Amino acid sequence: MKLVAVSAGLSSPSSTRLLADRLATSAAGRLRQAGATAEIEVEVEVVELRDLALDIAKHLVTGFPPPALGAALGAVADADGLIAVTPVFNASYSGLFKSFFDLVDPDALTGTPVLLAATGGTARHSLVLDHALRPLFAHLRAPTVPTAVYAASEDWGSRGPGADGHADGLAARIDRAAGELAGLMAARPGMRTAGAGRDNGIPDVVPFEQQLARLGG
Repeated sequence: MKLVAVSAGLSSPSSTRLLADRLATSAAGRLRQAGATAEIEVEVEVVELRDLALDIAKHLVTGFPPPALGAALGAVADADGLIAVTPVFNASYSGLFKSFFDLVDPDALTGTPVLLAATGGTARHSLVLDHALRPLFAHLRAPTVPTAVYAASEDWGSRGPGADGHADGLAARIDRAAGELAGLMAARPGMRTAGAGRDNGIPDVVPFEQQLARLGG
């Protein structure tokens, strides 16, 4: 099972990359927990867009991806689950983030569960998750987990309520979102194993097509 995290942070180190790493670590841990008595191997890959900025620009003007960018696009297309993290610029996702996903094949993410996350200086920009990121991935026909994670500057190091008004802090939101992503990944066709269905802390998710079939029946 392959989990890919895309980070659009521009600095090194960056809070965006830190959030991507924490989400990936938590989601991979939940998947491995689910596979404690079932053979689930989890491969985690982080795509750092900062290192691909020049390649992205070349692909946009030439139509041909350089090898490193081609490998990144291939990793996203092959992912069983995706974590997408962007800094907030002018109340939306960054140009680098959008340019990369403009290059992803329109059908590559169909049905692939996605965890959305963003970082910013203040909590005032947290609505970017629902107003910008969810519509983008809806267009790509990728189901997004219910909990999206926004990390403002004051969230880092805080154990109390989050800056976005949630009663739980950043660590709790990361864990909840990661559990939801792991649940959707485990529920994908062909992903369940003999150990699936036991009480492992991962929500039992009914695939969307099955829910539609029940409504139509």
